[in-house]
Amino acid sequence: MKKVLSSVGVISLCLSASIAWSQDDLQGILDRHCLACHNAGLAGAPKMDDVAAWAPRLEKDLDALTQTVISGKGAMPPKGTCFSCSDSTLKAAVELMIQPFK
Repeated sequence: MKKVLSSVGVISLCLSASIAWSQDDLQGILDRHCLACHNAGLAGAPKMDDVAAWAPRLEKDLDALTQTVISGKGAMPPKGTCFSCSDSTLKAAVELMIQPFK
């Protein structure tokens, strides 16, 4: 019985690690956790249509931008309020969010 349980655990771990987020899933995360502030520029958040405000941020690499989201900055709480998001999910969401600036 112990072998069966450990095999099930390994399979579950492999399946959860291999979940790929679709662009629609990531857009939903942005819609729920990021864009309310970034569309309006609330509390100093760079607005999504302000290329100049994003320029210094985009000089950083994706990992650095993601780390800022994970840690939080200013009025932005850690993980941008997506407390159930993994670091890799947040990285994919950040990548989608900055696409218009590339």
